[in-house]
Amino acid sequence: MNENGETIVPFQTEDEVNQEEPPCRKDSFIADGVNDRTNVEQLKGTKKSSEVLQIPQDERILETNISPYHPHPPSLPKPTGVGKGNRNFSFDEKIRRRRLRSSQESLTDPAETGSSTDSLREESAPALNHASGLKNGHISGRGDSDRAARESPPFRDRCSSLSEADKHHGQSRLAEQRTKPSRIILSPLQPAGGFPPVEFNVASLSLRTTNRIDRDCLDYGKRGLAVRLHRNFSDSRLLENMVSDSASVNSMKSTFSALNPIRPKDVRNRSFLEGSVLGNGALLGPEELDRYFPERHVGIYIATWNMQGEKGLPNNLDDLLLPTDTEFAQDFYIIGVQEGCPDRREWEIRLQETLGPYYVMLYAAAHGVLYLTIFIRRDLIWFCSEVEHATVTTRIISQIKTKGAVGIAFTFFGTSFLFITSHFTSGDSKVYERILDYNKIIEALALPRCLPDTNPYRSTASDVTTRFDEVFWFGDFNFRLSKDRGGIEAILNQHVGEDMAPLLQHDQLCKEMKDGSIFRGFLEAPIHFPPTYKFDIGCDVYDTTSKQRTPSYTDRILFRNRQADDIKVVKYTSCSSIKTSDHRPVIGMFQVKIRPGRDNIPLGAGQFDRPVYLEGIRRRITRELKRREAVMKNQGNSTVCSIS
Repeated sequence: MNENGETIVPFQTEDEVNQEEPPCRKDSFIADGVNDRTNVEQLKGTKKSSEVLQIPQDERILETNISPYHPHPPSLPKPTGVGKGNRNFSFDEKIRRRRLRSSQESLTDPAETGSSTDSLREESAPALNHASGLKNGHISGRGDSDRAARESPPFRDRCSSLSEADKHHGQSRLAEQRTKPSRIILSPLQPAGGFPPVEFNVASLSLRTTNRIDRDCLDYGKRGLAVRLHRNFSDSRLLENMVSDSASVNSMKSTFSALNPIRPKDVRNRSFLEGSVLGNGALLGPEELDRYFPERHVGIYIATWNMQGEKGLPNNLDDLLLPTDTEFAQDFYIIGVQEGCPDRREWEIRLQETLGPYYVMLYAAAHGVLYLTIFIRRDLIWFCSEVEHATVTTRIISQIKTKGAVGIAFTFFGTSFLFITSHFTSGDSKVYERILDYNKIIEALALPRCLPDTNPYRSTASDVTTRFDEVFWFGDFNFRLSKDRGGIEAILNQHVGEDMAPLLQHDQLCKEMKDGSIFRGFLEAPIHFPPTYKFDIGCDVYDTTSKQRTPSYTDRILFRNRQADDIKVVKYTSCSSIKTSDHRPVIGMFQVKIRPGRDNIPLGAGQFDRPVYLEGIRRRITRELKRREAVMKNQGNSTVCSIS
């Protein structure tokens, strides 16, 4: 009986009606009617008879043979108006439940043995027990209907999508679907061995910096893979299609990003530009520093070169910036040039082309023909402060800018840097003039301007080099060897490739530094390379002109630091393969101690020279394409065809 009080007569085939109910009974039932008391008694009898009914044997076998990988969706809520012991569903409802059940079985089939369409077309045994299942006005397959309701997934009602043709087709197939045999579901293939675990801490040996899991996300490694997959793919319902395919799940263990995971609450709560050295959450604080530099050391590469004003640049600068005898590229590249080429922009683009896309030009400054350029790894620009520069001329006439100095200063994390390149007065006997140049530069170089002094108690107003933690001063200092050329060449012939201490005993710069008259507090690495001045252009022969200049160590790299042992020398040598000038370039590699900083430092916010970067990368790609084209052309020309 439905909600309106009408009695619902279950569907019966014509054969069943002819066998169990004579035509006169049906007519009399309609004519005489049934009172309310009789209806109540019939309903009670129906309940008692339905309680003693059992699930058919085929259905019982199907339940006992369910695969362990077969999921059990939650049961559907009971339809309104139906009692506990009497499930009177309409015919359309039965068809819809049968179709959805078959479709769900094909969707959850891990072996993919069937589909939602083919499941209705499988061969089934004749419906022999169907006629005996209809008795006393209700369907005897109560266990089947209960199980169908229990296994049906909570899909939305799609009954309206069934056409009339589908309904008639379902009526003709109902008997076949009633006694459908159980389907054999094969278990999926399992991988022979487990996949290697993926570490959450990523530390590449080929890179200087190291990415580590943020301390705010330490529990990331404790979460299960299934939880992360469910979180990442819940919208695409990827796990529903996997079902029990553990091989597919395990193969995805190595596809998550190596970047540090960021949780929404961290995005909401975390804010930089607040915090001190000892506080948490500072962009330049110890947490970020330890994540990128666990050993708190940064690699710095310095090159100085007097180009002699040549217009033509070397075809390849790899030997100048990327020597083959070093294992790693450095984090900073600082290039100082004296008597630079006329086209300064072309020089900067050539440097960018050589260093490639891993580096960006942080800053560049010039004083006449003095060029100073700083490149930094592109993933470290966020930890640099604003960059400042200043220039000083040592000429009597300030308009002539061939001698003097240019300096660039910035702070990286909590360590302040100052880089100075200079060109002192030339001449074998003009030592005093060179000392005057040095004194003028340290007094007149106006740095820093807005950058805070990291240790003001150790700063001196009369010396710019005392106002920074790490200072590198390099260039053409023009100090000579105080000995005749014949004596210098004799020493060189005796100490080829060995310690150059016998030569350095005659070096003017070493003598003045020992006396404390110049470069006070500065150090220089041991020299194991021959003098870098003066060569004939294009060869390794010292000056053969009429002047017969004495070979000298005019090009030098010096350094000083506030804290002892902050700077360690990795390499100090000359580049003998570049011969376009009468000077040989001098290069130095250093490891510098880095300390955490506070967020009162004005950040550069990732600024760099974008036009130089784009042009340098474009030229690099063009050069590579031309090289490949030349290789393919040579291979085509060298092919020998023989006809027999």
